[in-house]
This record gives sequence, structure tokens and C-alpha cells, in this order.
Amino acid sequence: MRDFIIMTDSCSDLPKAYIDEKRIPFAMLTCRIGNQEYRDDFGESLPYERFFDYMREGAVPKTSQPNTHDFYEVFKEQADKGLDVLYICVSSGLSGTLSSAHSARDMLLNESPGSTIHIFDALTASLGQGLMVMKAQKMKEEGRSMPEIAEYLEQNVQRLNTYIIVNDLSHLRRGGRISAAAAAVGKVLGINPLLTISSEGKVLKLGTVRGRKKAIGRLAELVAERIESPEDQTVCICHGDCLDEAEYLKGLLIDTVGPKDVFINFIGPVVGTYGGPGAMAVFFMGSERQKEQL
Repeated sequence: MRDFIIMTDSCSDLPKAYIDEKRIPFAMLTCRIGNQEYRDDFGESLPYERFFDYMREGAVPKTSQPNTHDFYEVFKEQADKGLDVLYICVSSGLSGTLSSAHSARDMLLNESPGSTIHIFDALTASLGQGLMVMKAQKMKEEGRSMPEIAEYLEQNVQRLNTYIIVNDLSHLRRGGRISAAAAAVGKVLGINPLLTISSEGKVLKLGTVRGRKKAIGRLAELVAERIESPEDQTVCICHGDCLDEAEYLKGLLIDTVGPKDVFINFIGPVVGTYGGPGAMAVFFMGSERQKEQL
């Protein structure tokens, strides 16, 4: 049986130290601010704090997904090493990245029919996607096969909950991630839109909460309501340059939910383009996700 490697893309917002330690190959998305294009490479080319400062100063970033050639090069590098690939991809409901990956896989398999490239749609982004990467990597280190890990991911993807608060929905509206009607609240003093990622992997607006502290508290309540076996889980929090508030949410979760661990990291530039400064999300395994509203 051929050896294999876990792969992801830069939307997973994992710490660069983890990516380097585990030697996880990744496809890079890019972020353009004005005339300058930056690689979304886990904070190396564009430090997270500087990115969010640009947005606070009025910058309107634009993002680009990897093209077919970009994926082909990453896949071919692994195939040349004799490795199969399990690629955990950002949600197809948020990005066209998955389509480029499929095209590249088809190209490579025509040349190297003995290779296996399994592309898994995480149906979420940021540390939710990262959480699946970490679980897959842990299973691999425990000696589980690629088909076993892929089956686990497929069976549990709808249990991966994502809940988000943002200060301003205009970033999501501008990027086409939500409709103008869903973004109608706009910038209202003290109003915090509450969002989730649906079973289809798309942004779904759940409502609003007045007051930032209450909004963070609502995130903790949702975790408490929906999480399963918290004592066995690592809950992930990502933030748009609001670390103190992320730490406050961590404290609430420790006090009220009691997870095994709580992990915090920045939202990267590509995901951050749509969340904006002050965005915060929490990810955990629990009840099945909400479906799209009809």
C-alpha cells in the first residue's frame, strides 16, 4: 500500500508552525490590496495584524483562488515522491477552489494512473477546516489508512459546527457570500450579526445580537447547546485581530462547557476579507448543521 500525505489550503488558517512541523503541503490563495498582491501563506507575507489594519484604514481586499496549474504542481510533487494525497479543501459553498483541485487531479491521474488523490470538501473554512486537518493528521499518525480517514471525515462533516459574529456584513455582501437582503442590517451601532455555515457549506444568517459582550456570550451558549462529549474535544476559536475577546470567549467555554482544550488563532487574509476586523468564529463537533432556509 502506498504511503499518503494530508494536504490542505491556506483557508484553513492553521498556525504556520503546525504546517511546518507536520510537513503539510498546501495550496495558496492570494489577497490583493490596491496594486499589491499577497500570498495567503499563514501570515508570513502579510502579517495578520497589518492586514486588519489595512481594512480598518479603508482597504477593500480582493481574493483569488489557486488555479488548476497551481494544484497540479502540488499534486505532482507528491506523486513524484510516491505519495497519495488526501486534500481537505475549503468549502465549495464559499470558494471555487474545489473545482480547480478536481481539474488538476484529473490532469495528473491521466499521467500517473497509479496515484490516488482524494479531495474532501470540508463545507466550512478557517479553523473549522483546520480542525479537520488536525484530526486527519492525528489519525494518520495513529496508523489509520487514507480510506479510513476519508470515511471518518465524510461521516462527521455535518457535525462540524461553525458559529460566527461579525461587526459588519458589508464585507460578506461585497464578496457575494450573502445576499443584499441578508446583509440589510448593515452598520448599526451595537448590532452584531450572528451567522453559521449551513449543511451546504454556505454562510447562513441566524439573526442579530445587540451588544458585543452579549454576542460573544451567545457564541458560548450555542456551543453549550450543541456540543457533544466536550471533555473529549478541542474547540477552536479564530478572530479578526480581537485576541482579548477571543480569550474572553475561551474563558466562558472553559467555565460553562468544559472542553478538553480550546485553541485560538487569527483569521487569515482570505477568510478575513469577508469577515473583516472584529470577526470571530467558534468551531466544534456537535449536533448536525442547519440546512439552508427555503
